[in-house]
Amino acid sequence: MIAIIDYAAGNICSVRNALQRLGATYELTADPARIREADKVILPGVGNAAQAMASLRQTGLDAVIPSLRQPVLGICVGMQLMCRDSEEGPVTCMGLFDTHVRRFRETPDAKVPHMGWNSIGNLESKLFKDLTDGSYVYFVHSYFPGLCPDTIATCRHGEALFSAALRWENFYGTQFHPEKSGSVGAAILRNFLAL
Repeated sequence: MIAIIDYAAGNICSVRNALQRLGATYELTADPARIREADKVILPGVGNAAQAMASLRQTGLDAVIPSLRQPVLGICVGMQLMCRDSEEGPVTCMGLFDTHVRRFRETPDAKVPHMGWNSIGNLESKLFKDLTDGSYVYFVHSYFPGLCPDTIATCRHGEALFSAALRWENFYGTQFHPEKSGSVGAAILRNFLAL
């Protein structure tokens, strides 16, 4: 069973639909016991990092998530909450990934938010099995995690080269939305479910 963490901030419908297309069994839950006993955990995210982090703290899930030992996938803001901190607040986050989340600087060739399809490169994880550098995925974000030793994929938007995906031990994160990224996103989710 896959636990989708319910914390009143997330792109839950799209994630549920993507898992259904893959034939996966899932449960939307905020129950720490159900989350701990799940085979895999997904922390989705759309919205404001400071508000989302406050919601996790209010329910105690900010302490539960770092204690998990099964594969955990953070998506977009879900991944940002697993970084050290975010300028969106600013807010201190869970600190699983050793990087800061910063806001894009708008330039004539790089609008904010970064929205739409973009290619990812430097793919270094089982999460990207059978995918190649240059694969296109779908982004919607104004804030991004910097490059760090946990970076397993990169992307460029304007002058910013940033972490498109992160991994530390059993924790994975994608800044892009695999659930909205067509066949490439489906392959990434399938690879996550196979971990």
